[in-house]
Amino acid sequence: MLVDSHAHLDSPQFDADREHVIRRALEANVRIISIATEMQSSWKTVEIARKYELRCTVGIHPHQAQQFSGEETLAQLRTLCAAPQVVAVGEIGLDYFKEYAPRATQQKALRAQLALAQELNKPVVIHLRDAAEDLLEILGEHRGVRGVVHSFTGDWALAQRLLALGFYLSVNGIVTFEKSQALREAVAQIPLERLLVETDAPYLAPVPMRGRRNEPSFVRYVAQTVAQIKRVSVDEVAEATTRNAQALFGF
Repeated sequence: MLVDSHAHLDSPQFDADREHVIRRALEANVRIISIATEMQSSWKTVEIARKYELRCTVGIHPHQAQQFSGEETLAQLRTLCAAPQVVAVGEIGLDYFKEYAPRATQQKALRAQLALAQELNKPVVIHLRDAAEDLLEILGEHRGVRGVVHSFTGDWALAQRLLALGFYLSVNGIVTFEKSQALREAVAQIPLERLLVETDAPYLAPVPMRGRRNEPSFVRYVAQTVAQIKRVSVDEVAEATTRNAQALFGF
Protein backbone atom coordinates (compact mmCIF):
# COMPACT_ATOMS: atom_id res chain seq x y z
CA MET A 1 0.00 0.00 0.00
CA LEU A 2 1.01 3.60 -0.64
CA VAL A 3 -0.40 6.77 0.88
CA ASP A 4 -0.70 9.84 -1.32
CA SER A 5 -0.29 12.24 1.58
CA HIS A 6 -1.24 15.36 -0.39
CA ALA A 7 -3.84 15.58 -3.18
CA HIS A 8 -6.36 18.33 -3.92
CA LEU A 9 -9.41 16.25 -4.79
CA ASP A 10 -11.65 19.31 -4.50
CA SER A 11 -9.96 20.84 -7.56
CA PRO A 12 -12.33 21.68 -10.44
CA GLN A 13 -9.99 19.61 -12.62
CA PHE A 14 -11.57 16.53 -11.01
CA ASP A 15 -15.19 17.62 -11.26
CA ALA A 16 -15.88 15.52 -14.38
CA ASP A 17 -14.40 12.25 -13.11
CA ARG A 18 -13.57 12.52 -9.40
CA GLU A 19 -15.10 9.15 -8.53
CA HIS A 20 -13.11 7.41 -11.28
CA VAL A 21 -9.88 9.06 -10.10
CA ILE A 22 -10.48 7.88 -6.55
CA ARG A 23 -11.42 4.39 -7.72
CA ARG A 24 -8.22 4.12 -9.80
CA ALA A 25 -6.18 5.01 -6.73
CA LEU A 26 -7.96 2.52 -4.48
CA GLU A 27 -7.62 -0.23 -7.10
CA ALA A 28 -3.87 0.54 -7.18
CA ASN A 29 -3.81 0.14 -3.37
CA VAL A 30 -3.23 3.87 -2.85
CA ARG A 31 -4.90 5.67 0.04
CA ILE A 32 -5.46 9.43 -0.22
CA ILE A 33 -5.35 12.39 2.11
CA SER A 34 -7.31 15.19 0.46
CA ILE A 35 -5.93 18.64 1.23
CA ALA A 36 -7.90 21.89 1.54
CA THR A 37 -6.60 25.38 0.74
CA GLU A 38 -9.27 27.87 1.92
CA MET A 39 -12.66 27.92 3.62
CA GLN A 40 -14.85 26.89 0.68
CA SER A 41 -12.26 24.27 -0.19
CA SER A 42 -12.27 23.04 3.41
CA TRP A 43 -16.02 22.46 3.44
CA LYS A 44 -15.88 20.77 0.03
CA THR A 45 -12.90 18.61 1.02
CA VAL A 46 -14.69 17.31 4.12
CA GLU A 47 -17.76 16.55 2.00
CA ILE A 48 -15.63 14.59 -0.50
CA ALA A 49 -13.84 12.72 2.28
CA ARG A 50 -17.15 11.80 3.90
CA LYS A 51 -18.66 10.62 0.60
CA TYR A 52 -15.70 8.46 -0.42
CA GLU A 53 -14.52 7.40 3.05
CA LEU A 54 -11.18 9.23 2.82
CA ARG A 55 -9.08 11.30 5.19
CA CYS A 56 -8.65 15.02 4.71
CA THR A 57 -7.38 18.32 6.12
CA VAL A 58 -8.86 21.79 6.55
CA GLY A 59 -7.04 25.11 6.55
CA ILE A 60 -6.11 28.38 4.84
CA HIS A 61 -3.22 28.32 2.34
CA PRO A 62 -0.85 31.33 2.38
CA HIS A 63 -2.10 32.35 -1.08
CA GLN A 64 -5.55 32.80 0.46
CA ALA A 65 -4.35 34.23 3.79
CA GLN A 66 -6.42 37.38 3.30
CA GLN A 67 -9.50 35.17 3.79
CA PHE A 68 -8.38 34.63 7.37
CA SER A 69 -10.58 36.82 9.56
CA GLY A 70 -9.49 35.79 13.03
CA GLU A 71 -11.96 34.17 15.42
CA GLU A 72 -14.70 33.71 12.83
CA THR A 73 -12.37 31.68 10.61
CA LEU A 74 -10.99 29.75 13.57
CA ALA A 75 -14.54 28.91 14.69
CA GLN A 76 -15.33 27.41 11.27
CA LEU A 77 -12.07 25.46 11.19
CA ARG A 78 -12.67 24.23 14.72
CA THR A 79 -16.12 22.97 13.70
CA LEU A 80 -14.71 21.22 10.63
CA CYS A 81 -11.89 19.64 12.63
CA ALA A 82 -14.51 17.81 14.71
CA ALA A 83 -15.39 15.68 11.67
CA PRO A 84 -13.81 12.21 11.98
CA GLN A 85 -12.40 12.46 8.46
CA VAL A 86 -10.20 15.47 9.35
CA VAL A 87 -6.71 14.35 10.34
CA ALA A 88 -4.76 17.63 10.18
CA VAL A 89 -4.81 21.41 9.84
CA GLY A 90 -3.56 22.38 6.42
CA GLU A 91 -2.49 23.41 3.95
CA ILE A 92 -0.96 26.32 5.86
CA GLY A 93 2.39 28.06 5.66
CA LEU A 94 4.31 30.82 3.91
CA ASP A 95 4.89 31.62 0.23
CA TYR A 96 7.11 34.60 -0.57
CA PHE A 97 7.65 33.55 -4.20
CA LYS A 98 4.25 34.56 -5.54
CA GLU A 99 3.25 36.59 -2.48
CA TYR A 100 -0.45 36.67 -3.32
CA ALA A 101 -1.03 37.85 0.25
CA PRO A 102 1.19 40.27 2.21
CA ARG A 103 3.84 38.56 4.30
CA ALA A 104 2.45 39.91 7.58
CA THR A 105 -0.99 38.53 6.67
CA GLN A 106 0.46 35.13 5.86
CA GLN A 107 2.36 35.06 9.13
CA LYS A 108 -0.73 36.00 11.15
CA ALA A 109 -2.82 33.26 9.54
CA LEU A 110 -0.04 30.72 10.02
CA ARG A 111 0.48 31.51 13.71
CA ALA A 112 -3.26 31.32 14.42
CA GLN A 113 -3.65 27.98 12.66
CA LEU A 114 -0.59 26.52 14.37
CA ALA A 115 -2.13 27.53 17.69
CA LEU A 116 -5.40 25.88 16.65
CA ALA A 117 -3.56 22.68 15.80
CA GLN A 118 -1.93 22.75 19.23
CA GLU A 119 -5.30 23.32 20.88
CA LEU A 120 -6.89 20.40 19.02
CA ASN A 121 -3.82 18.14 19.11
CA LYS A 122 -3.82 17.90 15.32
CA PRO A 123 -0.76 17.70 13.07
CA VAL A 124 -0.20 20.35 10.40
CA VAL A 125 0.51 20.26 6.67
CA ILE A 126 2.96 23.02 5.81
CA HIS A 127 3.48 24.85 2.51
CA LEU A 128 6.89 26.50 2.15
CA ARG A 129 8.28 28.50 -0.73
CA ASP A 130 11.09 31.07 -0.50
CA ALA A 131 10.34 31.71 3.19
CA ALA A 132 12.46 29.21 5.09
CA GLU A 133 13.89 31.52 7.74
CA ASP A 134 10.53 33.01 8.72
CA LEU A 135 8.90 29.58 8.73
CA LEU A 136 11.60 28.13 10.96
CA GLU A 137 11.24 31.05 13.35
CA ILE A 138 7.46 30.69 13.57
CA LEU A 139 7.61 26.92 13.98
CA GLY A 140 10.12 27.49 16.75
CA GLU A 141 7.50 29.59 18.54
CA HIS A 142 5.12 26.61 18.50
CA ARG A 143 7.29 23.85 19.89
CA GLY A 144 5.52 20.54 20.05
CA VAL A 145 3.48 21.02 16.89
CA ARG A 146 3.99 17.98 14.71
CA GLY A 147 3.48 17.82 10.99
CA VAL A 148 4.88 17.55 7.50
CA VAL A 149 6.42 20.05 5.12
CA HIS A 150 4.81 19.03 1.85
CA SER A 151 6.37 19.31 -1.60
CA PHE A 152 9.78 19.60 -0.03
CA THR A 153 12.23 20.96 -2.60
CA GLY A 154 15.06 22.18 -0.38
CA ASP A 155 18.59 20.96 0.12
CA TRP A 156 20.01 18.78 2.88
CA ALA A 157 20.89 21.77 5.05
CA LEU A 158 17.26 22.91 5.16
CA ALA A 159 16.05 19.34 5.58
CA GLN A 160 18.20 18.94 8.68
CA ARG A 161 16.73 22.05 10.30
CA LEU A 162 13.17 20.90 9.67
CA LEU A 163 13.91 17.37 10.85
CA ALA A 164 15.40 18.82 14.03
CA LEU A 165 11.99 20.39 14.74
CA GLY A 166 10.42 16.95 14.48
CA PHE A 167 8.79 17.40 11.07
CA TYR A 168 8.34 14.86 8.34
CA LEU A 169 9.26 15.84 4.78
CA SER A 170 7.13 14.88 1.79
CA VAL A 171 8.28 14.68 -1.82
CA ASN A 172 6.25 14.60 -5.00
CA GLY A 173 6.76 14.54 -8.77
CA ILE A 174 9.47 17.20 -8.57
CA VAL A 175 11.87 14.55 -7.28
CA THR A 176 11.47 12.71 -10.61
CA PHE A 177 12.66 15.73 -12.61
CA GLU A 178 16.27 15.55 -13.81
CA LYS A 179 16.97 19.15 -12.81
CA SER A 180 16.15 18.47 -9.14
CA GLN A 181 19.68 17.45 -8.18
CA ALA A 182 19.82 19.24 -4.81
CA LEU A 183 16.51 17.68 -3.82
CA ARG A 184 17.66 14.21 -4.87
CA GLU A 185 20.82 14.64 -2.81
CA ALA A 186 18.68 15.64 0.18
CA VAL A 187 16.36 12.65 -0.27
CA ALA A 188 19.37 10.35 -0.28
CA GLN A 189 20.20 11.56 3.24
CA ILE A 190 16.75 12.07 4.78
CA PRO A 191 15.99 9.04 6.97
CA LEU A 192 13.35 6.86 5.38
CA GLU A 193 11.40 6.92 8.65
CA ARG A 194 10.89 10.68 8.19
CA LEU A 195 9.74 10.69 4.55
CA LEU A 196 6.27 10.82 3.01
CA VAL A 197 5.29 10.64 -0.65
CA GLU A 198 2.59 12.66 -2.38
CA THR A 199 1.31 13.82 -5.75
CA ASP A 200 -0.01 17.34 -5.07
CA ALA A 201 -2.56 16.32 -7.71
CA PRO A 202 -3.75 17.73 -10.03
CA TYR A 203 -0.40 19.53 -10.24
CA LEU A 204 3.22 18.40 -10.78
CA ALA A 205 2.69 15.11 -12.57
CA PRO A 206 5.80 12.95 -12.23
CA VAL A 207 7.94 11.51 -14.99
CA PRO A 208 6.75 9.67 -17.09
CA MET A 209 3.37 11.43 -16.82
CA ARG A 210 4.60 15.02 -17.20
CA GLY A 211 2.23 17.19 -19.17
CA ARG A 212 -0.82 15.27 -17.98
CA ARG A 213 -3.18 16.04 -15.14
CA ASN A 214 -1.71 14.46 -12.04
CA GLU A 215 -3.77 12.04 -9.94
CA PRO A 216 -3.20 10.00 -6.76
CA SER A 217 -2.51 6.69 -8.53
CA PHE A 218 0.64 8.30 -9.99
CA VAL A 219 2.24 8.41 -6.54
CA ARG A 220 3.88 5.08 -7.38
CA TYR A 221 6.28 6.90 -9.72
CA VAL A 222 7.40 9.11 -6.84
CA ALA A 223 7.95 6.03 -4.67
CA GLN A 224 9.94 4.36 -7.45
CA THR A 225 12.25 7.37 -7.75
CA VAL A 226 12.77 7.55 -3.98
CA ALA A 227 13.63 3.84 -4.01
CA GLN A 228 16.20 4.40 -6.77
CA ILE A 229 17.77 7.33 -4.95
CA LYS A 230 17.98 5.50 -1.64
CA ARG A 231 18.96 2.18 -3.24
CA VAL A 232 16.20 0.23 -1.56
CA SER A 233 13.17 -1.63 -2.90
CA VAL A 234 9.92 0.08 -3.81
CA ASP A 235 8.21 -2.18 -1.28
CA GLU A 236 10.50 -0.83 1.45
CA VAL A 237 9.64 2.76 0.49
CA ALA A 238 5.93 1.92 0.39
CA GLU A 239 6.00 0.24 3.79
CA ALA A 240 8.00 3.01 5.44
CA THR A 241 6.11 5.97 4.01
CA THR A 242 2.75 4.35 4.74
CA ARG A 243 3.84 3.68 8.32
CA ASN A 244 4.99 7.30 8.60
CA ALA A 245 1.68 8.64 7.29
CA GLN A 246 -0.24 6.44 9.70
CA ALA A 247 1.90 7.60 12.62
CA LEU A 248 1.59 11.28 11.74
CA PHE A 249 -2.09 11.41 10.82
CA GLY A 250 -3.32 8.79 13.26
CA PHE A 251 -5.16 6.30 11.09
